[in-house]
Amino acid sequence: MQAALAQPQPRFRDLVALTKPRVTGLVLATTATGIFLAPGRLAGWRIALTLAATTLVVGAANTLNCWLERDVDALMLRTRDRPLAARRLSPRAALWFGFALAALSVPALALWVNALTAFLAAVALVSYVWIYTPLKRRTPKALVVGAVPGAIPPLLGWTAVTGRVDLPGFWLFLVLFVWQLPHFLAITLYLQEDYGRGGLRVLPLVKGERTARWHLLAYTAALVPVSLAFTPMGIAGRAYLAVAALLGLLFLGFAVRGLRKGAIERAARGAWARGVFAYSIVYLLVLSAALLLDATKLRG
Repeated sequence: MQAALAQPQPRFRDLVALTKPRVTGLVLATTATGIFLAPGRLAGWRIALTLAATTLVVGAANTLNCWLERDVDALMLRTRDRPLAARRLSPRAALWFGFALAALSVPALALWVNALTAFLAAVALVSYVWIYTPLKRRTPKALVVGAVPGAIPPLLGWTAVTGRVDLPGFWLFLVLFVWQLPHFLAITLYLQEDYGRGGLRVLPLVKGERTARWHLLAYTAALVPVSLAFTPMGIAGRAYLAVAALLGLLFLGFAVRGLRKGAIERAARGAWARGVFAYSIVYLLVLSAALLLDATKLRG
């Protein structure tokens, strides 16, 4: 009885921290992109509901991820201050909070948006929490698995409007899927010691740093032609094509620099990998803006 009373009580800011608001914000932006680019119109209240429910789905996934990885988070420098790792919040409170968010969000999408969007949201939630999260301790292939739920949000926006998965909607998914691979590889490269402390099987620790850098280059090279395909699809025009090509060449330049002699030394590694990570965020933001602006222009 005394032990139960001694458990930390949930605080609002700690519950919010479990949902990883910065990650959630980026997810909402990609969902909104899917809504805007989809053919047809969605009532304002349905747009608001889609974005609100998506926020709750992402919050549920992140909360349950924190619950599952609370022991790992306590060992890593960058995550040891999270509410569960720092023991400011009880695991039971976090678990119930995560389930409550999931129980609210997925049915809301099914009832007031459509069944396909709800199904995709459920797939993203389950695959992120119950497949990707445990897999991180076993194999570097978790990176590819985790990119699937991470790429579903723009498809949620697209299907909320259309009720179906069309080629352009799938291509939004594909661009975000491929983009995540070099983005997260860069994180594992400059934080590999921290991942090692947590016992996570990231590529630089399992296959070696040079192999990880070659993978980063290969994924970046794949991203360039994938990102250009919106123009021949008729979603965007020549202005987007030029911007996407330039952004892709710059990304490739960053990736190639990582294979130079001497670049794998510890000091150079940190600076290079952080640079790739920072540029990958700029890349996605500018690419998305160019796509939205050019699509608007084509629609007249």
